[in-house]
Amino acid sequence: MEHIKAHITATVSKKERATERGELMQYFLEKLNRSRVRDGYPALTLPRMGKTLQAIPTKDLYYLKSVCDQASDFSKKFWWEVNPKKHDSAKKEK
Repeated sequence: MEHIKAHITATVSKKERATERGELMQYFLEKLNRSRVRDGYPALTLPRMGKTLQAIPTKDLYYLKSVCDQASDFSKKFWWEVNPKKHDSAKKEK
């Protein structure tokens, strides 16, 4: 008896299931883990990155990507931008 997978012809590859949001999450994960491993911290996982970015709309992730790419320290800028407490204190000062 053959496995059921042998009878299913319409299999979807991982590349076809990829979304914009998933690609951006992978991008952030690769850039952040590069510096985390170098500094001796454990690497972030994709589920942790998803939890971190869950409240941010996809269009704002593109903005976050461009801002972080322009910064001298990608990781520092990313964590500052993602933390809403930092932005609340900046609004109160003005």
